[in-house]
Amino acid sequence: MAKLVFAMNMSLDGYVDHQKFAPSPPLFRHFIELVRGATGSIYGGRMYGIMRYWDEDQPDWGEHEREYAEVWRSKPKWVVSRTLKSVGPNATLIKDDLEAAVRRLQAQHGGDIQVAGPGLARVLGDFGLIDEYQIYLHPIALGSGTPFFAGPRPPLRLVANEPIVNDVIRLSYVPA
Repeated sequence: MAKLVFAMNMSLDGYVDHQKFAPSPPLFRHFIELVRGATGSIYGGRMYGIMRYWDEDQPDWGEHEREYAEVWRSKPKWVVSRTLKSVGPNATLIKDDLEAAVRRLQAQHGGDIQVAGPGLARVLGDFGLIDEYQIYLHPIALGSGTPFFAGPRPPLRLVANEPIVNDVIRLSYVPA
């Protein structure tokens, strides 16, 4: 049975921002390996739109970007959206009965399925489907933005903390 893991970069004041957390080369390497080891990813429509960037090679990419794109493209993606009509390569659209669809995915797969996006994580958490929350804590304050938790913070228990690179630490929590 697959484990659902919601993992994102977060500022000290609790915000996520895909643009403000450009990873250093060692952190980028960590994320490449994280995606390589994952079974696949579940995206909300907005986060999937951001991640579609990796579907097509860009002329200014370096080695890390090309490798990340290759690994990302190779993994199955499930996209939760009522408004999208279609999704890109290696992606499946989930339009109805999210809870049942995700429970089927968990039963059909092993390993870790990454959950991308605070809003989607909240809905899946409300269903009791998030098995682990991983916060990549960065020592900056953004002051505003999208909160890591899109609603009230669920009761959590810290199970691990691990320095990843220089000043970024991964905090791993499970539902309490």
